[in-house]
Amino acid sequence: MRRLIASLFLLLASFGPALAVNPDEVLADPVLEARARALSAGLRCMVCQNQSIDDSNADLAKDLRLLVRERLKAGDSDQEVIDYLVSRYGEFVLLKPPVNSHTVLLWGMPVALLAIGLVVVVVKLRRRPARAPLGAALSADEQAKLDALLRDEP
Repeated sequence: MRRLIASLFLLLASFGPALAVNPDEVLADPVLEARARALSAGLRCMVCQNQSIDDSNADLAKDLRLLVRERLKAGDSDQEVIDYLVSRYGEFVLLKPPVNSHTVLLWGMPVALLAIGLVVVVVKLRRRPARAPLGAALSADEQAKLDALLRDEP
C-alpha cells in the first residue's frame, strides 16, 4: 500500500513544475487561457530574470501575466501581444530572443568560443614534442645505466 501511495506521489510530481499562476488570474475561456500560458512561458520575469512569468511569484510577473490576458481578451493575436511587450520592455523580456543585428553576438558567441577552443587544442597537440614509441630500443649507454640501477650499483 505504501508503494502505491509513493508511486502516486511520484506520478503527480512528474507533471512538471508548479506554476505561479493564481486561480484569480485564470481566464474562463480555456482556449484563451492556453494561449496565455503558452505566451507567458516564453516571457522573462524582469525581477527573477531566469524564470518565465508563468513560473515567477514576483509582483511584476503577476502584472505581466494579467497584461497578457487583458491583451488576449481585447482580441490581440499572439504576435501582437509579444510585440506590445517588446515595445514596452525591450527584447530582454523574451526568454528566447530572435536572431537579429542586436542579438547576433548573443547567438554567435558560443559557436565562436567553441571554434577558438578547437583551434587552441589543435595547436597545442601539434606543438607537443613527439614521444618515442613504447617499444623503442635503448642505446647501449642507456641500457648499461638501466642495468646498473636494477642491480643497485652506483
